[in-house]
Amino acid sequence: MFAAFMLILQQENKLLYQIGLPVLVVAAFLQIAFGNIPPSSGFRKSMGLLIMTWAIVAALIAGAVYITPTLIQLGQVRR
Repeated sequence: MFAAFMLILQQENKLLYQIGLPVLVVAAFLQIAFGNIPPSSGFRKSMGLLIMTWAIVAALIAGAVYITPTLIQLGQVRR
């Protein structure tokens, strides 16, 4: 995560920024998932919980993408 921050903070190379941003997003989601797994969990349970966390995040993103056009239409002023 720290390396991704460093890639984003530098201002000389746009390619490094473009690499750092998705790395930071993935690292943040991994931190959320692994931060909520009990230390007593074995490898198999940890991977199952990781997959479940990623599935929940994917469902939230898909739901947001699905309802966005409706929300935009509700927010537009009709003349």
